[in-house]
Amino acid sequence: MQCRDYKFTIVKANKTDLDVRKQMAEIFAEGFTQWLGFFSKDKNIISKAFAHMFILDQFYVAIVNGEVAGVTACTDGKTFSVRLNTKELRKHLGFFKGSLAGIFLKKEFEAPYESFPPNAGSIEFVGTAQKFRGQGIASQIIGHIIENTPYNDYLIEEVADTNIPAMRLYEKLGFEEYRRKPMPVKIAKKNGINNLLSLKYVKN
Repeated sequence: MQCRDYKFTIVKANKTDLDVRKQMAEIFAEGFTQWLGFFSKDKNIISKAFAHMFILDQFYVAIVNGEVAGVTACTDGKTFSVRLNTKELRKHLGFFKGSLAGIFLKKEFEAPYESFPPNAGSIEFVGTAQKFRGQGIASQIIGHIIENTPYNDYLIEEVADTNIPAMRLYEKLGFEEYRRKPMPVKIAKKNGINNLLSLKYVKN
């Protein structure tokens, strides 16, 4: 089934009457459970723990028949797309793991970019709901962002070199690698990721 078989719309996440936060969190959990396995291997727990964090006016969602089919954030490189609340993390992950998540993931998710270029957009948290994967949803959202935001360049930071489907998608859209960050050997052996790749798209 192709994407054209669906009637879907792309809107800012804060501009819809749907309660999108829960569905956004489920998409996040599907995509990031591998990374967050220390905190919980249960996707439902991950979803509930992180549902609070999305800053909705920084996100775009693709809606199909009243469902969130995909999500992507776009920021100016200075504004955060998520904000973690340690109290909420402890509620779902327990005091110990919730506290660690509040410390370590805050550094990861809310770290300011260094030397972020002017008039550039940061593409973040690209995700597609499992039932809609392979339908072109992510490419449609990113294309919508590029067409409807004022930036000259668009950056996608730190894509795992093992994430072949994502790399193929970004390259198809015209993104090119401009930097790679080697993973420490011990971490690379553990998760199989050798490099984190940074990509750039230059709007003509």
